[in-house]
Amino acid sequence: MGKIYFASDFHLGIPDAARSLEREKKLVAWLRMAAKDAECIYLVGDIFDFWFEYKHAVPRGYTRLLGALSELCDAGLRIEVFTGNHDMWMFGYLVEECGVILHRAPVTLQLQGKKIMLGHGDGLGPGDYGYKFIKRVFSNRFCQWLFARLHPNFGIGLANFWSRRSRAASNVKDAFKGEENEWLLQYCREVIQREPDIDYFIFGHRHLLLDMKVNERSRYVNLGDWFTDCNYAVLEEGKLELKKFISPY
Repeated sequence: MGKIYFASDFHLGIPDAARSLEREKKLVAWLRMAAKDAECIYLVGDIFDFWFEYKHAVPRGYTRLLGALSELCDAGLRIEVFTGNHDMWMFGYLVEECGVILHRAPVTLQLQGKKIMLGHGDGLGPGDYGYKFIKRVFSNRFCQWLFARLHPNFGIGLANFWSRRSRAASNVKDAFKGEENEWLLQYCREVIQREPDIDYFIFGHRHLLLDMKVNERSRYVNLGDWFTDCNYAVLEEGKLELKKFISPY
C-alpha cells in the first residue's frame, strides 16, 4: 500500500510568465518525486489561476505540467483533480488528454482505513455570500455558453487580465481569523455532527497552512499554497502529515 499525496493552490499563470513557469517546474518535480512511492495523488483545486476549455482550444502554456500528468497517468498512477474557484471551467480536456479523474465537488473517501472528506473548500460553511452568488453564475451552463462565444484571444486575454489583478496574484497571505471566523472549520464542525466517523477533512482555498482539531477524533487540515512554500500532505499507514517540498528550482 503506497503513500497518498495531497497538494493545492498552485495558481499557475500568475503573477507573470516567468514566476508561473518557476512554480510549474516545482510542481512537476514534486509530482515526479511523489510518483516514486505514491498510490494516488490528489490535486485539490486552483491548479491554474484561470482555465477555460473552448471546444477546440485551451489556454496556452502549462505543457510541462500537462506532459507530466499524461506520462504518470499512462504509467498507471492514479491522479485525481478537483476544480477550484479559479479553474472551475475544466470540462473534459485533462480527463481525455491526460487521463486524470476529475471532481467538481467535495467527496468522502475511505483511504488506508481512514474516512476523509476532501475538496477545494470554496463556498463551504457560513458567510461569503458574494462569492457563493458569483459561483452560481460561473457554474451556470448558459453563462458558460455565452463566454464560449467570445473568441479565445479575447476571452482568455480578458480573463488573464483580471486574473493578474486578483488577490492571489499579489501574494497577500491570508491571516488566521480565529476559530469562530474560519468558515471551513465551522463547516467541518457542522458535518461532524451528522458524520461523526470522519477522521480527516482536507481542503485548500485558504492559502493558509492549518492543522486543527474538529473534535477528539477528527482533524481539519488546510494545504496552504505554493507561492512561497511548497506545502503538501501525505497519508501513510493511516497517518496524515503536513510537509514542505524542497524544490531543485
